[in-house]
Amino acid sequence: MRYLAIVSATASALALAACSANESPVPVSYAANMQDFILAAVVSPARPAEDVARDEARKPVEIVAFAGVQRGDVIAEIAPGGGFYTRILAQAVGPEGKVYALMPAFFANRPGGLDGINAIAEQYGNVEVVVVEGYDTLSFPEPIDLFWTTENYHDLANGDISVVNSAVFGALRPGGIFFVEDHAAPGTGTSATATLHRIDPAAVVDQVTSAGFTLEAESDLLHNPADPHDASPREFDGVSDKFALRFRKPA
Repeated sequence: MRYLAIVSATASALALAACSANESPVPVSYAANMQDFILAAVVSPARPAEDVARDEARKPVEIVAFAGVQRGDVIAEIAPGGGFYTRILAQAVGPEGKVYALMPAFFANRPGGLDGINAIAEQYGNVEVVVVEGYDTLSFPEPIDLFWTTENYHDLANGDISVVNSAVFGALRPGGIFFVEDHAAPGTGTSATATLHRIDPAAVVDQVTSAGFTLEAESDLLHNPADPHDASPREFDGVSDKFALRFRKPA
């Protein structure tokens, strides 16, 4: 409800300003601080209705703020899926920032598998689609300010997650952020990653800090105590319990 209160108090003014100041989905200069940029990105008329319908459950305003996204950031988004956060991040970081959308090769190998994310890249201008065979070797022409992964770290953990986390660590600039949000399975370690498509947040902390990161903050914004954690999120009749973690690479 806190998310809805924030958005309802500001959405009309920001949407009106966006429409009058700039027809493009790229942020406009009326936003005075990062919170305004994030709000403008979430209420942007460029976002599809199906994404907006998920906002109450995903709380993008607060999650993007918690992750530490800043204007001008260079972000690498791991497996962006349908681009729910890609659109928001691209607008929040602005034309001086960039989002590398890291798409698994198996998507690229499907007919039309990249059509959706390519359309987002064309629309926003500061999104670059990068097809990767795996996330164990990551190379960019510039240091990354923030790595972003939502609801897919548990899939990465089905492989050699230590290699992935080390690659993320290496590609980040000193002081950079690794943001992880996923479906929770408390007390299960990694035993539910392939079956229930969930992961124990304590296991994520152990894995990521073992790669050299420091856990900077945890958020219960997406915690749902009504979730019994015994079914996959797609089978659970409700909003799954999720955790959000912000890690920092030492400066």
